[in-house]
Formats: sequence, structure tokens, C-alpha cells
Amino acid sequence: MAKSHHDYDEKTIGRKFESLAPALNEKAWRLALGAEARAIGHGGISLVSKATGVTRNTISRGMKELESPEIVGSSRIREVGAGRKRLVEKDTTLREDLDRMIEPTTRGDPESPLRWTTKSTRNLADALRTKGHRISHFTVMCLLHEAGYSLQSNNKTREGSSHPDRNAQFRHINDSARKEMAAGRPIISVDSKKKELVGDFKNPGRDWLPKGQPTEVRIHDFTIKELGKVVPYGVYDLKLDDGWITVGIDHDTAEFAVETISKWWQNKGCRTYPDTRKLTITADCGGSNGYRNRLWKYELQRFANRTGLTIQVHHFPPGTSKWNKIEHRLFSFISMNWRGRPLLTHAVIINMISSTHTNTGLKVDCVMDAKKYPTGLKVTDQDYDKINTKPDQFHGEWNYTIHPQK
Repeated sequence: MAKSHHDYDEKTIGRKFESLAPALNEKAWRLALGAEARAIGHGGISLVSKATGVTRNTISRGMKELESPEIVGSSRIREVGAGRKRLVEKDTTLREDLDRMIEPTTRGDPESPLRWTTKSTRNLADALRTKGHRISHFTVMCLLHEAGYSLQSNNKTREGSSHPDRNAQFRHINDSARKEMAAGRPIISVDSKKKELVGDFKNPGRDWLPKGQPTEVRIHDFTIKELGKVVPYGVYDLKLDDGWITVGIDHDTAEFAVETISKWWQNKGCRTYPDTRKLTITADCGGSNGYRNRLWKYELQRFANRTGLTIQVHHFPPGTSKWNKIEHRLFSFISMNWRGRPLLTHAVIINMISSTHTNTGLKVDCVMDAKKYPTGLKVTDQDYDKINTKPDQFHGEWNYTIHPQK
């Protein structure tokens, strides 16, 4: 039984085409709009136009093209340089105003290294129109995709109520990041990725294979004793969009975390930043690199002594680990790169991590660390008191600097 006009919901149609937009070229987009309007029937053009912000003429043209096999079958879309100028070319302040609305903390700096958006495309379009821009929510969505944003669902990241100084800490980290980048000094984001089973186990996602020939994996996820698990710990260079992963086979401890940072510095950092005497680290508030972890600070002191570097550390507030850049600038791409492929051996894991890259320039180096990192190591009060640390005036437990010991 065919659906009536009232069975179609404007918001549902809008969400559908927001999801389709990045995957369609101009012609396919026009045909999809026409097909949707034709399926709705009477009033379809108006409803689709209102839901997507696309003109009625464009939708009507798509409907006509659907009825013409010659046009549908043609491979030509549009000659290079043809068509109207893009809105951002005619409205030169549009991008800047949009950036100001979606900047994460100050809502005013398009150069911010910590960007996030909390507004819907419709709200953003309304706000832009109050500034004199003639723009639809669909065009806003296209501009966000071009700027590297994506439509994402909620993640379970909050641990109870948020800290009252959470946003202030974001601003503090953001200001520090801008300052260090402007000075040409390194700022890195660090964290451990979740542990992975090694062997012929199912890996989430799908990969292209001959039809009817899926990769066969084990039914149950019981650890293979000879292979065990691996824990990847990463270092992400915010300035260069460059990653380093150490794949450990033992425990995720503070000693392992700082050893990974040390390996990154020896192999990449000291060559990339030969003149710097300061390294800034952003990290989560818990785990092997947590602000309450005494061994973390003790090992950083040893690292500072070996290298002569002053180590500045900023921890994200409790419950905000997913804001750490390494999560969505490095780990997410690694997961996408090996989706649907079992992590059969350590060599397979190293190769797949090392082959991870993006069109925007991300490169990843990966090494194995077969060293044992026992848990339960304690730092005595005497050793802890010797750490040459200077807390910041603002939340010294989250922000502190460790100087080399003389």
C-alpha cells in the first residue's frame, strides 16, 4: 500500500538527505531528491524542498531527469567552471561567521585546535541569517562536511555530574595549545587504545570480499594463550597531524605510557623539534596517565632528566576523555583501517596500524614493545617529594610542569 503525503515527516527526510549528501555527486543528489518527491506524490516537491533547503526547480528537474533514460544514462555531470558561483565565493564572510559559531570554547577563534559543535544545522542557519547571510540549513551541513565535521551520535563518556570548571579547563588547554603551536613547540595528545585480542576473532565492521566468501573467525572470544592481547598506546602530534603507536603485550601502566612517549621523542620528536626544550602533553585524567597516578609523574621526571626537556602536562576534566584529540584524530582512523579484518598476529597489527593514513595528511608509525610492565609498582613518599613539579595557579592537580632535576 502506497504511503500518503501525511506519512512522510519533514525531519526524517532532512536527516536522510543529510546522511546521503557526502556520498552523492551533484547529478545523483538531484535524482535522489526527485525520486523522493515522486514517491511522496502530491505535495512531494514542496515537502522535500522544505526539508532539505533545495529549490523546487532543482527537485522538479530531478524528477524530469528520472523520466529520461538518455539523461539518466549520461556520464556527464557539468563542465568544469560551469554553473553559478558558490555561496562562499559570493559571501566572503560566511565561513568566518560559521567558524565563530562552532568554535568549542571562546566561540570566536577559527584557528582553535580544539573544535567541536553543539548546534544543529537548522539553529546554525537561523543564527547566520540574523547576521545577514542568505543560507539554508542544508548549505550549512555541506560547509560543515567540507570543514571536516561529521554528524555523530552521543557517546557514553560522562562519569557522573560534570566538574563546575570543566569548560574553564577546556579554555585553559586551548589557550596553552595555541601558545605552544605559535612558538613552534611540540604539543602531543596521548592515551591508550582499548586492548585487542590477537587471533582469528571477529573484528567489527565490514570489508569487501568475493560474494559468499566471508572471513571465517571463532565463535567465542576466548583469549588464545600463545597470542594473548595487545595494548596500543599512542602519541598524536597536534601540530603535524602525525601519530606514533607502541603496541605492548603486557600491562597498560604509567611506565609503559612514558616509555612510549620516550620512544616517540627518540625516533621523531627530537628530529622534528631539534631546538625545543619544552614538551606539552594533553592526557585523560585517569588510567595509566592519570593526574593522581604517582608513577606517571615519577616516570615523567625520569624522562625529563634523560632528555633535559621541561614537561608541561594538561589533563582533561573527569568524564571528558573523548575530547582528547588522539581519540578522533588517530584511534578512530586505525579502527576504520582494520574494520572487518581479524587481527591474526602481532605482525598483522603492526602493519595495519602503520598503513593507516588520511587524505588530509595523517601518517602513523608503529612499533612493538615486548617488555614486561608489572603492575602494583609503588612510588615512595621520599621519591615522590623529589619530583621537580610546579603546579599551575589554575587547578594545579590538572595542570603542572615537571622540570629536569639538577
